[in-house]
Amino acid sequence: MVFRVYVEKKPGFDVAAQQLANELRTILGIEALKNVRLVNRYDVEGISEELFAQATPTVFSEPQVDNVYADLPDFGSDTVFAVEYLPGQFDQRADSASECIQLISQGERPTVRSAKVYALEGELSEADVEAIKHYVINPVEAREASLDVKTTLKTQVPVPGKVEVIDGFRSMSDAELEQFIEDRGLAMDLADLQFCREHFTEEQRDPTITEIKVIDTYWSDHCRHTTFGTQLDEVSIDDATVKAAFDKYLEMRHELGRDAKPVCLMDMGTIGAKWLKKNGILKNLDESEEINACTVKVKVDVNGHDEDWLFLFKN
Repeated sequence: MVFRVYVEKKPGFDVAAQQLANELRTILGIEALKNVRLVNRYDVEGISEELFAQATPTVFSEPQVDNVYADLPDFGSDTVFAVEYLPGQFDQRADSASECIQLISQGERPTVRSAKVYALEGELSEADVEAIKHYVINPVEAREASLDVKTTLKTQVPVPGKVEVIDGFRSMSDAELEQFIEDRGLAMDLADLQFCREHFTEEQRDPTITEIKVIDTYWSDHCRHTTFGTQLDEVSIDDATVKAAFDKYLEMRHELGRDAKPVCLMDMGTIGAKWLKKNGILKNLDESEEINACTVKVKVDVNGHDEDWLFLFKN
């Protein structure tokens, strides 16, 4: 059974609601908005009715500053909607409530889901309401929630379908591979897919879309690295501070005798270490064929004894 409770700050303590109302008026310019009410909604499954009643004034609310409702309050003609975290997103409020209930019961942790209910008072247009929803809902982590009562909090996981096999991939012409790249929005180019075609021809099978996507994901990461090596023929900078930094980079290039080398982001990122080394400031730099990160030699205390270690700076 799922138990539900609504918790709202009493007038005078509803600082968050008043602050949001002020932001919506000043930032979004919605002058028709008269008032905002925020209500925290909790759904709990896996506990007894007695334990839920015990947790309501101790875990979910503070009687001194909160009003508690068993049902959704009557907001009259206000526009009402709720927001909840997307499945898989961490809900700190719900997790903390679940942990507190477990501490009270000394039993299993119940399932808790939370949502925030917004009640907007005022003669608002549909555009106003949509603008407010866009402001308060981050689609990366949250979504608009149903106001209906839940019968279960168990997540319904659909059975995954059969993984698509790219039939005929090995026999695709170059033109068909180029069209495949466009249709699937891949980061790889024709030469990359030609290599994949050759590989799967040797394996005597067509690849699945998962295999192509995994290869493409790792290849797009590689492409980010190759981007740093792209030669910059003309550079135009408006910001004076950035222009001064770029001029300093060109000055260091000249001092290091690198004028014949192409100007690129990778050179900008590494010129500092090269300059420090040439001027005898960077004395503990580790140089090897494994160029994976800026690496320096350090002494590390291991059980009271100094050992030589390599310290890698990774982004």
